[in-house]
Amino acid sequence: MQDWLWMEAAALGAGIERGEIDPVALAETYLNAIDAHEAGPRIYARTMADRALAEAKAAADRARLGIRLHPLDGVPISWKDLFDTAGVATEAGSALLEGRVPAEDARVLRNASQVGLVCLGKTHMTELAFSGIGLNPVTATPPNVNHPDWVPGGSSSGAASSVAHGLAAGGIGSDTGGSVRIPAAWNDLVGFKTTSGRVSLEGVVPLAKRFDTVGPIGRSVLDCVLMLSALEGRPAPDLTGASLRGMRLATMENHVLDDIRPEPLAAYRRAVEVLRDAGAEVVEVRSPEYDRAALLTKQLIAPEGYGLWKDVIEAAPEKMFPEILERFRGGGQVLASDYVAAWEQLEQARAEWHARMAGYDAVLSPSSAILPPFASRMLSNHDYYVTENLLALRNTRVGNLMGLPAVTLPAGAPSCGIMLMGKPFAEEALARVSAAAEAALRAA
Repeated sequence: MQDWLWMEAAALGAGIERGEIDPVALAETYLNAIDAHEAGPRIYARTMADRALAEAKAAADRARLGIRLHPLDGVPISWKDLFDTAGVATEAGSALLEGRVPAEDARVLRNASQVGLVCLGKTHMTELAFSGIGLNPVTATPPNVNHPDWVPGGSSSGAASSVAHGLAAGGIGSDTGGSVRIPAAWNDLVGFKTTSGRVSLEGVVPLAKRFDTVGPIGRSVLDCVLMLSALEGRPAPDLTGASLRGMRLATMENHVLDDIRPEPLAAYRRAVEVLRDAGAEVVEVRSPEYDRAALLTKQLIAPEGYGLWKDVIEAAPEKMFPEILERFRGGGQVLASDYVAAWEQLEQARAEWHARMAGYDAVLSPSSAILPPFASRMLSNHDYYVTENLLALRNTRVGNLMGLPAVTLPAGAPSCGIMLMGKPFAEEALARVSAAAEAALRAA
């Protein structure tokens, strides 16, 4: 049964379908593993054993009757602690929201539960989702799978850590500037950022609603695609026969390679060659419109975040990690006129991007310009924290600013990823390209 902890979610679902895996035994195996793991309390803010076992029992009954509702019916999944759970605290990693207990589940959790996914519990995260590092001295900092003093990536830190440490078959996170993809990349997993506006945000604690997205983290592209189908309540795309032959991929040569560290650059270059050898046409491109868009970041996300949270924050600022508090307050320095102007400029940059990239099946980039920073140093060195946090999110923000779906895949070296960005609301097409790229990278 311990082998179940390391299986892909799709394989667990197939085992349930064949009658080889009992969903109740599967849920118990995960819950027992969480309780026994030394980092369990650092990964899960709270488990939901009663709910998980009840959902697993219902899944077992359906499996026995041959009426399973979804390929992942009966598979245990973790949820970032910003998705509302009825009757269970949802605190978004912040002491400001301590004791916040919603009356209803978030819509995506309801959708997933209605097709049989088993909710294990809520995972730790960065305060109010405002950092790509995953460091949270207020609640807990989940472990990175590759080094005991590396940060896990954030803000969906516990979501990724739960999967990487065998304490969930998949994790559901959110991504405003990279918060699904950074922890996925730094823990050698697959992360799928969806297009803003595609997946419901009802019942999701917000950071910046015009950029917030919901996305899965898993061991494979198929796992992520199946989780996404459950979140949306729609069928998953068929990935059978996905191939890179005939695909045109653009490698973004400006911005994302600036100041990149040697390890992620080398892993990315090797991964691109693997994709080329697998039959893809790879073209180097430059995007001057993105250089302009990148300069708008401080005028867009932080002002929206501070606008949403100003009253709550300023009522008890001493409850926050000072680094996160400073980032929020920075948004209060932006004029409303500058915010409006920045959105106008971003929309123009997006139009130019879409025209430039229209002929490509995906745009490639290193998922992060850096390896995970050291947690101990980040707690004691402000300048190091600021520099590494900005570099961590620098590449993933391309997808958020341009309004794109994006997938990060393991690039063949610890905590290094390669990112594929698609076209808005074309997650199905991106999933096929990503599945083909994943197969090539695994075979290399």
